[in-house]
Amino acid sequence: MSGWAVLALASVVLLSGCAGDYVARTRNLRTAYESESYDHALAELDAVARHGSRKDQLLVLLDRGMVLHAAGRWRDSIQVLAEAERLAGELDAISVSEEAGTLLTNERERAYRGEDFEKLMISVLQALNYAQLGQDEEALVEVRRVNERLQKMIVDESKPYEQLAIARYLGGVLYEDQGEWDSAYIDYAKALELEPGLGPLAEPLLRLAKKTGRLDEYEQLRRRFPDVGHAPLGPGEGQVVVVVEAGLSPEKEPADRYTDTHDLIQVPVYRERGSPTRARIWVGEGQQQQRTVTVTSLADVARVHLEDRIGRMLARQLAAATVKAGLAAGAGALTKSKELGALTFLLLNAMNEPDLRSWLSLPAEFQLARFRLPAGRYTVNMDEGGHGNAREVEVKPGRVQVVVFRRYY
Repeated sequence: MSGWAVLALASVVLLSGCAGDYVARTRNLRTAYESESYDHALAELDAVARHGSRKDQLLVLLDRGMVLHAAGRWRDSIQVLAEAERLAGELDAISVSEEAGTLLTNERERAYRGEDFEKLMISVLQALNYAQLGQDEEALVEVRRVNERLQKMIVDESKPYEQLAIARYLGGVLYEDQGEWDSAYIDYAKALELEPGLGPLAEPLLRLAKKTGRLDEYEQLRRRFPDVGHAPLGPGEGQVVVVVEAGLSPEKEPADRYTDTHDLIQVPVYRERGSPTRARIWVGEGQQQQRTVTVTSLADVARVHLEDRIGRMLARQLAAATVKAGLAAGAGALTKSKELGALTFLLLNAMNEPDLRSWLSLPAEFQLARFRLPAGRYTVNMDEGGHGNAREVEVKPGRVQVVVFRRYY
């Protein structure tokens, strides 16, 4: 290939990369989504799917599943997120040819496969979807899937991750609803280990520790949470657990990193998009009120997961630099022009942009609140006014109902 051909190819790829920026092309989608105009957001996604690249197909499915979830269209969200999970599995078996292609261009030319935590979030959202439909068994399958996948990543793949407190706490809620007290206690206890600041959300731990005969654990918990009431549920009492998906997930931006050979390479890092405030939840005519407690920060989870693969990313970038240097040297030799060789190398390196795509419709945090109530029908409210900030729920004796809200601040 001549030096001019290399330059022409590089120019075409550079322009196509700019034109195919999913983050830029979905700006209107995010504006509609964050203003709770969900039909408009879905229409924007339809346009992106029609005119976009297949390389962004997973992101389209993830965003669609999240918009449907936020809109309370639980069954539709289940269907779309199941398709996203299937596609993510296929993309994990990425072809060698596509991987090699990124050496010449950049990671944005590769089909987006999702970060590890994003794949886990599919199951978390599916568990919440099923819980809203009253399908506890299906919800528990999704919770177990999160925990099993994380265990595999931690043990088999030696990744520096930890379990997700939201998944373990939700597991506790679902087991408690089914009367499986031991399993509920174990999941609640793991959630507390992962997030020591549960505060009033530790109530079921004290109650179930005593109920299951874990007297040593009960005494320890009682000393740790002296102000948390935990009397046994009355015969006509039930519970409501409110899940608030709060704020905006962190966004990737480019950052400079130096390699061992002192080469400067750009990699993606996460930038937070504000810190969500704690939601105020109140229930029923008696106006029981609580502030939510943050159980999992996706900003923290995302940072750990991305940082783990920075080393592999740098190694791939170094390999790319070697390939590009060879092409540039070849172009200079063929044309007998050192200037053209240098220009070729500069242009090829100009395409060395990090992949800044991510699942931006995810929340920044999962916040929870829980209530004990006499059996009956109630309205659960979040904050003051706003669209979709009230939910009707039927509290049944001995059961635990889950209510989900989406909140963008």
